[in-house]
Amino acid sequence: MDYFCADIETSGPAPGLHSLLSVGITHVRRHEGDYRLFGDFYLELRPTFPRYSDAAMAIHGLDAERLKREGVPPKDALHRITQWVRAQQKSPKERPVFVAHNAPFDWMFLVYYYEWFEEENPFGHSAIDTKALAMGMLSIPWNQTSLRQVATHFPQIPARDLSKLHHAGADARYQADVFAAMMNRRTEISARRP
Repeated sequence: MDYFCADIETSGPAPGLHSLLSVGITHVRRHEGDYRLFGDFYLELRPTFPRYSDAAMAIHGLDAERLKREGVPPKDALHRITQWVRAQQKSPKERPVFVAHNAPFDWMFLVYYYEWFEEENPFGHSAIDTKALAMGMLSIPWNQTSLRQVATHFPQIPARDLSKLHHAGADARYQADVFAAMMNRRTEISARRP
């Protein structure tokens, strides 16, 4: 199974009113018994919708005017994402799985964009939310499922580069580290069961 850990940055909280501005994806799959990270993908998009939340723009620091000039047109960006995902897949017969930390947010923007621009969504209609996965796997309450808090349960995860916080590519890679660690622990627990 091929998993694609994704992170996005936007101009605000609502697709259709706010724009998808950047997408980062890291490919994770099982290899020689362990879940491992493979390729990375990143791009920045030309804004589509007119609204900008000052709070959202301050978080990621992307420059809307620069993106209007240099961002990838959204339809082309979606096509590139799909092509990259398809090229990474170990088996084209299996549907790739979308994974994100707080997947409802990242997922709703990508689904909306794929529908709005009439591009084929390679992930279908479902996703894995690593916050919910951590809640069940680690038996922790929802308010302890921030990415930072979940990562403390896995000392093997490399320290996060805080200078790249809210860069969709760097965040996707870090989320993939956490997801792979959770999946490897799940495999270890399953192997110990009689």
